[in-house]
Amino acid sequence: MARPILKSSGCLSLGLALLPLLSLALPPGAHGQGSWRGPASLTGPASAQAQSRQAAALRSGQRVMINGITQQARWQWRDADGFAPLQLWLPLDLLQGQLGFSSRSQPDGSLELEWFDQTLKVPSGGQRSLDDEVAVDVAPLLQAAGVRLETSGEGLVIVVPRPALVRVRVSSPGGTAALGGRRVVLDLDGIAAVRQDSGRLLVGLRSTTAQRAELQALGLTVGQSEQGLSLSLGNAVPKLLVLGGPARVVLDLAGVGLGGPAAAAGANGIGAAGAGPFTAPPARLDPRLQALLSRSVTIERQVRVVGARRMLINSVRLDPRRNPLELRLLTRSEGMEGLSSLPALAQGDQALVAINGGFFNRVRRLPLGALKDQGRWLSGPILNRGAVGWQPGELPRFGRLRLEDWVIDAAGQRWPLTTVNSGYIERGLARYTADWGRGYRALSGAETGLILSGGLVQRQLTRDELANGVGLGPDDTLLVARAGATAPWAVGNRLAIASRPDEPLGQLPFVLGGGPLLLLQGQVVLNGTGEGFSQAFLQQGAPRTVIGSDGRELWLLTLEGVEHNGPTLSETAVLLRQLGLRDALNLDGGSSTGLVVGGAMTVKGRGVTASIHNGLGLVPRGDQPGLVEGPTKHSTPAPDLLTTR
Repeated sequence: MARPILKSSGCLSLGLALLPLLSLALPPGAHGQGSWRGPASLTGPASAQAQSRQAAALRSGQRVMINGITQQARWQWRDADGFAPLQLWLPLDLLQGQLGFSSRSQPDGSLELEWFDQTLKVPSGGQRSLDDEVAVDVAPLLQAAGVRLETSGEGLVIVVPRPALVRVRVSSPGGTAALGGRRVVLDLDGIAAVRQDSGRLLVGLRSTTAQRAELQALGLTVGQSEQGLSLSLGNAVPKLLVLGGPARVVLDLAGVGLGGPAAAAGANGIGAAGAGPFTAPPARLDPRLQALLSRSVTIERQVRVVGARRMLINSVRLDPRRNPLELRLLTRSEGMEGLSSLPALAQGDQALVAINGGFFNRVRRLPLGALKDQGRWLSGPILNRGAVGWQPGELPRFGRLRLEDWVIDAAGQRWPLTTVNSGYIERGLARYTADWGRGYRALSGAETGLILSGGLVQRQLTRDELANGVGLGPDDTLLVARAGATAPWAVGNRLAIASRPDEPLGQLPFVLGGGPLLLLQGQVVLNGTGEGFSQAFLQQGAPRTVIGSDGRELWLLTLEGVEHNGPTLSETAVLLRQLGLRDALNLDGGSSTGLVVGGAMTVKGRGVTASIHNGLGLVPRGDQPGLVEGPTKHSTPAPDLLTTR
């Protein structure tokens, strides 16, 4: 029987080995429980020969070159033979960020991929885990699109033909983007590779000097190289659409302020026809952060050794009790479903420093762990995993966290709830509020539920209604019953919700979940199995992101391997103790690992800016003259600055 899918990680696989009650099929191995094994083997000599042939035909590596640009990414290739066509398994994050694929998940666990006019439906059993990434077989789609595929040792070469740019259009006829146009449309004469990185776009196409001048006149910064046409908007991050019939790339500029040609030239100086795809002068540090470095913020980069392995450590530390910056949770304003980039999250809240945050389901683009913002549970904790909580102006607290949540009926009977506003699925009753978003669509194949408002059941919901999606008002509570559970209340029944965290840190106004917890009060407390992580997850080396404290200062850290994949969790704990930390929590890692300093993406876990769900940022307090440039989501007073450093 296929293992149930309860999640797939944002980047590092969570390795869940619990809750076999759901009928939600996930790809074998997607929980980090080891490599994919395929169907059950047959017995006898014929089977042995087949296995030998398959083993010889299976290749994998860690490097991918797309139209001449190399990055670190896991891939798996199986040669075609008389029984099966070529298979090429690539990480979903690479397909989306480096080729321009879009995806949509379905309640049955399947995934629909689109790339221009090419489509592919991937059943839940057709997804697998490659180390710490969700991967799918895209060989049929790429071959149908005329993409050339080759392997060379550890490397995979992908060559996407470069089409011509046919014309440039804007959404307002006769207007320009700078004068209120909402979209810039690039019409192509074929499929192209579309790469996004830190707000910059590289479209693998051929353009003319006149076309580039036209784009510059719209306020875009433009460059042409052998790899294609590069476009950027300074620090702005437009939404991107890749569409077919005919092939076109659309930049949605709604809410993005553009200047004219002067603004484009002044953004970073790119624009010459021969400029490289992401050529830019060295980024200047945000002057607000520069002013703080001499007195209240310390940024360091160093190499440490564990055993015979060298690790590159980037750290940012400060005392939040005596600092004009405060720690904030960084999330999208549109709700819990959806991903962003770390630079975009940092920009949205004016964070001068930011790191990526907790785990998420990359397929469904949903959170998998605690997110509490100003006392509101945007997403509840799961599996008693490690978490960090904080009050502005204080050092954070660390521990493992569980949220005890109940429905209480008119007779006083308590009905336990499994999760709150979570992408993590298990059998029973779950609760969702407007903090989840404007609506809810079923996450599993057979869900029923009800809407509760004002303490009364207002509406019962059928399986079909939840599958199609229901709206959530600001005062609504949605109770969802999964995997055979029921919500046995009729319209008009009176119900109450009770909620209580099992640890004091859960009562703080801000909480972020991750895991495993690494250090607590100076001791190594790594217990990944107890937090529901697999042995494969615990033993693998990968880039890491950590939040910690030495009892005097807050630390934000990234750790990467020097000429290797990165530290294991045990090595990470050792390194943190070497640095003098007393408390530390592992966050999402792998390709999610990132560090933004003064607006610049200074650390990219696997060489590219990955899509993530949430982050942590150091944001100027609202009462700091010269530090705050506009409104942010929060505003809290700063304590007296008793001393400076």
